[in-house]
Amino acid sequence: MSKFVIECPVCGKYVEAKTGFFARKRIECSCGNVINVRTDKLSSRRCAHCGNDVVFDQSKGASAKCPVCGEPINTLAEQDKTVSFTCAQCGVHLSVAKGASRYVCPVCDCVNDVVERVEKERIRQEGLASIIKYEGDNSTFVWKHPIEDFNALSQLIVHESQEAVFFKDGQALDLFGPGRYTLETQQLPLLEKLYKLPTDPEQTFHSEVYFINKTVQMGIKWGTPDKVRFIDPLTGVPLELGASGEMNLMVADSRKLLVKLVGTTKGIAWEDGPGFTKSLQASFRPLITSAVKANLGAVIKSNAIDILEVDEKLELISNALREKINEGFGEYGLIAPEFYVTNVVLPENDPNFRRIRDLHTVVLQTRVIQAEATVKTAQAQSEAQYRTAQEQSKAAIEAARREAEMQRQTTETEVAKKEAERRVIAAQAEAQAARMAGLTEAEIMAAKGYTQKDVLQAEVQKSYAQAIGDMGPAITAGGGGGSGIISDMLGLGVGMAAASTVAPQIGSIFQSMKPQQPEAPAQPAPNGWDCDCGIRGINTRFCPNCGKPKPVPGGGWTCPTCGKTGIIFNFCPDCGTKKPDAPQGWTCPDCGMKNITFNFCPNCGKKKGE
Repeated sequence: MSKFVIECPVCGKYVEAKTGFFARKRIECSCGNVINVRTDKLSSRRCAHCGNDVVFDQSKGASAKCPVCGEPINTLAEQDKTVSFTCAQCGVHLSVAKGASRYVCPVCDCVNDVVERVEKERIRQEGLASIIKYEGDNSTFVWKHPIEDFNALSQLIVHESQEAVFFKDGQALDLFGPGRYTLETQQLPLLEKLYKLPTDPEQTFHSEVYFINKTVQMGIKWGTPDKVRFIDPLTGVPLELGASGEMNLMVADSRKLLVKLVGTTKGIAWEDGPGFTKSLQASFRPLITSAVKANLGAVIKSNAIDILEVDEKLELISNALREKINEGFGEYGLIAPEFYVTNVVLPENDPNFRRIRDLHTVVLQTRVIQAEATVKTAQAQSEAQYRTAQEQSKAAIEAARREAEMQRQTTETEVAKKEAERRVIAAQAEAQAARMAGLTEAEIMAAKGYTQKDVLQAEVQKSYAQAIGDMGPAITAGGGGGSGIISDMLGLGVGMAAASTVAPQIGSIFQSMKPQQPEAPAQPAPNGWDCDCGIRGINTRFCPNCGKPKPVPGGGWTCPTCGKTGIIFNFCPDCGTKKPDAPQGWTCPDCGMKNITFNFCPNCGKKKGE
């Protein structure tokens, strides 16, 4: 059995009652009214939290709850103490139990936070708002400072990633960047135009301050709620696609965002936040969905993207959709610096999609076969080119070998030719020298009045005389001795006498040994030729004084190489050049080489006469 307080329906006083099977069912109030516990325990009261007139069970005591808002309705705080504040939306004065946590305004249906509104009333009355700043959640885009009445010379603190905007009567006034500011007339020129700021620090002025978060909100998820109808540009088959991803969002124009989107609300975030009346996600979901649906298929068609290769083009699709979405965000002062399409959902169970996949499989197999054929063709061409190049290389090597052989043969022939010419010239020079020596000796003998025959006869006579002389001492010794000198002189005299006696006989002997030749008729002696050195009447071919050859009647020939004149031989004795009127070689009909003296052309190998 437990006790509870029941309210008298007549006088409103509270009377103690009990619960249980044996408890009294009727209780008499001090006003004379008899309270029926079974029926009167259900009472009606205006809830201090939601402001609704509701019926609740008094027998539950302090645990009784409002059937509308679920807040306590039968505690002492709700019954005895009340607080007053103004509605946050319409400004009407409201009175509610002190223990209430929220109260629904009966005028504008605004849900007021009782604790917050009471605290703001206290701050406004006491003038305690000296520091104005926001250090809340980073996911919040715009936050309105709960205090609207500020003291003059209050300190405004704006962080590096924030901007602060003052509003008066719905008009955006001054915008403050990062820093610390003292609210005075010199720093608030626009506020001063609207109303005169107080000069007394204890006086207050009414204004609304919004803090705008300028940071980039990362990893905001998006997605299409339903499929996007799409016609494949390659096959013309209708398909349905889905897309989802993430994006980064930031505030680009604070004033535009406040004026067009936030208005007079307490703030705004991407998702629903405590105390915020709307979220960016809810506000811009239609814009994102519409932009994706309207442009996803167009981007795929304009870029001829294969539906089965769409993952390779996600960056291209993301950039195109980001431009379209930023057009809508720009109207509200927002911008998406990065927009990512991370997943494109393909209709795997669609029979049309399966036919497209089968078609791609056939096309892929065809490409593979074509590629294999191309590879084989390329290999065959490569092998043919290799063989051709190998044959060409062999032919070039053979031609080079033949050319080298021809050059070697030509070189050997030329060397042999030059060697033969040098030998001929050396032999001619040696013969000429010998002849010149003989002619010179003959000329000397002629000038001295004897000939080679006379020299031979003198040698024979000398040998004979010496032999006879050698015989003298032997004869003398055999005849009885005597002086050696006398014997030698005697022997020499006898030898000379004998030589003079025998000489005609020896000459006759030599004369008889010579073959008998008919005597040549007497020729008149030639007049001879005159040499440049001064010798005249020379009868030989070379000058006995300087060795210069006898001039040719025709003047000889001039060497075209070294310029030597008066040459009487077939080759120039200075440089070995052949006489120009000598027989020349043949000209090759293929390469045009001239004066060839071999059976094969040394330049191209052409045979003579072919």
